[in-house]
Amino acid sequence: MHPHLTFHVTPKLPERLEPLRQIVMNIWWSWEPEARGLFREINPELWHRVNHSPIRMLQLASQDRLVELSRDPDYLHRLDTTFRRFKTYLDRPDTYFKKRAADSPLNGPIAYFSAEFGFHESIPIYSGGLGILSGDHCKAASDLDLPFIGVTLLYRHGYFKQQINSDGWQEARELDQNFHQLPVEEVTINGKPLIIHVPMIHRNVAVKVWKMAVGRVTLYLLDTDVPENPHEDREITAQLYGGNKETRIQQEIILGMGGVRMFDALNIEPEVYHMNEGHSAFLSLERIRRRMASHNLSFRAALQVVAASNVFTTHTPVPAGNDAFSPNMMRHYFAGYCADSGISFDDFYTFGQATVHPDPDFSMTILALRTSRHANGVSALHGEVSREMWQNVWAGVPSSEVPISSVTNGVHTKTWLAPEFSRLFTKYLGDDWEDHITDTEFWGRVTNIPAEKLWSTHQHLKSRLVDFARERVRKQRKRNGETPDELRKVSKMLDRDILTIGFARRFATYKRATLLFSDEERLFKLLNHTERPVQFIFAGKAHPADDGGKAFIQKVIEFTRREGFCHRIAFIEDYDAYIGRRLYQGVDLWLNNPLRPLEASGTSGMKLPPNGGINLSVLDGWWCEAYNKKNGWAIGEEITDGDPTFQNHVDAASLYHLLESQIVPLYYTKPDGNLPLAWIQVMQESMKTVTPMYNTERMVTEYNERFYERAAKARSIFTPNDCAAAAALADWKNEIRRNWEQIRIDHVDVAVTDPLDVPVGDPVTVEARVHFGEVNPDHVSVEAYYGESDEHNIISPTIQPLERVEGPDQTGCLTYRGQIIPSDSGAFGLSVRVVPTSPHLVQAHELRRITWSH
Repeated sequence: MHPHLTFHVTPKLPERLEPLRQIVMNIWWSWEPEARGLFREINPELWHRVNHSPIRMLQLASQDRLVELSRDPDYLHRLDTTFRRFKTYLDRPDTYFKKRAADSPLNGPIAYFSAEFGFHESIPIYSGGLGILSGDHCKAASDLDLPFIGVTLLYRHGYFKQQINSDGWQEARELDQNFHQLPVEEVTINGKPLIIHVPMIHRNVAVKVWKMAVGRVTLYLLDTDVPENPHEDREITAQLYGGNKETRIQQEIILGMGGVRMFDALNIEPEVYHMNEGHSAFLSLERIRRRMASHNLSFRAALQVVAASNVFTTHTPVPAGNDAFSPNMMRHYFAGYCADSGISFDDFYTFGQATVHPDPDFSMTILALRTSRHANGVSALHGEVSREMWQNVWAGVPSSEVPISSVTNGVHTKTWLAPEFSRLFTKYLGDDWEDHITDTEFWGRVTNIPAEKLWSTHQHLKSRLVDFARERVRKQRKRNGETPDELRKVSKMLDRDILTIGFARRFATYKRATLLFSDEERLFKLLNHTERPVQFIFAGKAHPADDGGKAFIQKVIEFTRREGFCHRIAFIEDYDAYIGRRLYQGVDLWLNNPLRPLEASGTSGMKLPPNGGINLSVLDGWWCEAYNKKNGWAIGEEITDGDPTFQNHVDAASLYHLLESQIVPLYYTKPDGNLPLAWIQVMQESMKTVTPMYNTERMVTEYNERFYERAAKARSIFTPNDCAAAAALADWKNEIRRNWEQIRIDHVDVAVTDPLDVPVGDPVTVEARVHFGEVNPDHVSVEAYYGESDEHNIISPTIQPLERVEGPDQTGCLTYRGQIIPSDSGAFGLSVRVVPTSPHLVQAHELRRITWSH
């Protein structure tokens, strides 16, 4: 009989198990294996079925099993112990920020905006590396006890579930999340759910607010799927990176502008705003609007306060990763904003364009750069690339002075560390090893771990990975209707005793997942060597609109089915954090071969060393900094101007050569017949050099001390007395802009007897005559800019201010003079320049005005 009504029955949690309810609603459990173990033990089969979701375990566990556990002394002891650790963590008095707070300029929270957050596979509001980085950033902020708040969107359909069909082609399957099955809670005010309204064209979009506890940190999530909205508005937050440009701009308005409105509704005033990638850059516009209204400021005066307290992190040099919208779309969505803010649309539009050779579209990255005084890339190399990439935003400013710094990414070690290695560290490094995560000297102790223990622990994890890979591949092939004979072959795929290399990431074409297959004959020999074979495990998703990436996946799948290759190559579909943990913890070697320099940082390879893994990577992103010639291997040369075809050729040849001549022989050389001692030395070197440096505790500490506290200090200068300093700075900038074109450098004289024979260390006098027009000379700096030179540029320049010595003369020029001292031999170049200067400038070049001698 068809039921008249269906409903869900949830078990009653016995009183003795009540601590589980508190643990489940704080995703501290996502980086504490003992906590996850408590939920897994309720029903291991159900645990895997619900994708390791603690909250679903409590919703679906049998009542009898919960009663049984409530009477199990061993389980209750572990529950009590874990709960005490949880409470101790939350209440710990000696955290980094508690010890620093008295001397920190931070008096309010840091608001961290990101389009995605990857905390755990059971919370699918992330797509890949950016989200995982955001999640790890939050976890480290919690560990450090920073006053930190995250903001994102709550996606009804998450990203997408990947399925590989019988042709090897990626298919996207939509998720449909029930938010009551996630560890989120409605935000309420006076007992009612909080609904904010975000203006969008000629309507207001209703946005519901949820929250998630991440240790000591709160993440707020914005959701437009509410009955008050029409269908099209309910769909805005349906899917991460879904839809078209229209969907994207709407999502980014909700994220940025909605996030600021949410804080106002909650009566929270963040002191610093951190935009993680340009998706949230519209927050600057909402902050400016609110500052104008609350303090009766002009647009540009309000901008000074907002920009001083904004931090922006750019994550990609790939153009597709930097959102941009057409003039018509921006006018459609922001004409009303411009009218309300007293700024013309043309002036507004320049905030999303370069100063030199602007593209027609409005760039979210440029908006973030123009409305932030603190910006960074995510590795030292990416900082350099970003300064060159966005140099046209700062007309005439040398790339070395473009105000984009760098903070190299890290990973949250506890999240990605195998519990088996955690126990090993506790035994041989000490119970307090977690308190020394950034202590490089401390990590030298890994040599105290006996080689046989290190090796046996790693081999155990690799064995588990092989079993896991076979199980996942078997399920995939069974779903595609493969024959029993084909399914039986899966049991012979991979081998626990073979050198195992992993490759898992987003299948963007620049990451070159198929570089390995460029020489099939050499690959065949590597895989099938009778004494020293190699095997590979792949995983990763391509964006649903990226057919090039899907074709790469299809090529990998083809090799997993080809005779002579199929037993040594596996592809695990639907890559997520769980698959990632299995791979990071189980493979011997991690392969990373992007087209340099398009890998901004990369973090997957950072997750290997704490688990005994080693990196084999192109010298791109973080590996440029970490590689010391003893802790892994570098593919190819540091090519800076080779075309992609040339790079592919060089890197493929290097990859095969390294594997054949160095890596494979080292792995299989066992002097005592049991242990590859030289390989274990590389494991130890990798562990002790990478682990203490490439972690989010170091990374977030660096953000706090170099960016958050500086932003808070800058904000404190502009906010007193109804933002009087901001208004004065804006007026000064307007005057400088209005008159700057009157500045010219009429003459430069360099006092050298023979330009071809200037002795090292001898002072050289430089004199310049400068015409200022209506610009006050006290508001500029006249500087000699000199250094070693090639045919086109001054390299590694030195800047020497010149002093006013005469004038004005009959033409109105002032004379400036100073001395430079060449520090080395070689060809030197020299120019003179004029730049505006004020004690209230947070960035040296924030006015984007500079005049050079010709």
